[in-house]
Amino acid sequence: MSKPDINAQIYDLYDEYCHGRIDRRQFFERAGAVAVTGVAMANALMPNYADAQEVLFTDERIKANWVDYDSPGGNSGQMRGYLVQPVGEGPFPAVLVVHENRGLNPYIQDVARRAAVAGFLALAPDGLAPLGGYPGNDDEGRTMQRSLDHAKLRQDMVNSARYVRTHELSSGKLGATGFCWGGETTNFLATEMGDELDAGAPFYGRAADTEKVGNIEAALLVHYAEDDPRVNALREDFEAALKQHGVNYEMHVYPGTRHGFHNYSTPRYNPEAAKLAWDRTIAFFHEQLD
Repeated sequence: MSKPDINAQIYDLYDEYCHGRIDRRQFFERAGAVAVTGVAMANALMPNYADAQEVLFTDERIKANWVDYDSPGGNSGQMRGYLVQPVGEGPFPAVLVVHENRGLNPYIQDVARRAAVAGFLALAPDGLAPLGGYPGNDDEGRTMQRSLDHAKLRQDMVNSARYVRTHELSSGKLGATGFCWGGETTNFLATEMGDELDAGAPFYGRAADTEKVGNIEAALLVHYAEDDPRVNALREDFEAALKQHGVNYEMHVYPGTRHGFHNYSTPRYNPEAAKLAWDRTIAFFHEQLD
């Protein structure tokens, strides 16, 4: 089923489901109440990770490995991540790739590989590592992530950023990008890490705490979907704070897009906007980190 065939109310319900406000059963029940074909529409929105991969783990341009590292103050004191390097000796500028609210699923692993193909040492941490890691499906992953101590989970992301920044293959320059919860976390990292973070490119993430925007030293490239009322409601105050504190930033809103438009595993994916946003992100990281 293609995007034009899906009722707008089903998209709204999917957004509620993705953010954990309703569970899978409620999503399908409510979708079925919207239209005769509502359940089929709901099924069409579920991710298909196998068909969405753009860079395979066997790609000869990269080397991918799982790594374990210390994470003091996090949920267990240990973390695990997917580290992908370009072929070559390095050093390479580093990029942290932060997942959504369901752990390190195949889509985010693919994004890390794409970053490595572009010349960056990419680390995609799995926030669910203290619970055994991403369970293989988003429903369980979402429940698991919600069960974690949120402040400690954020500390796990800070520690992950510091790990890849100081990795032996890293040049010492660090960028961060993330999607949904990962976009919010990218904004948080900018306020938390000061001059340890050189560049941040959040995708449709909740804005940083405006009282902490003055701590930001990284350059920011902020991506918004046009139809994303909860996230966009915070944009005006965020931008005002960025201007007030003289932060180097750009903001882009992508017409005709919904929250999650970069995620190429569901019909919310907007290929033109996703490519433009990703191309901008890669160019921005090269500008700030090379």
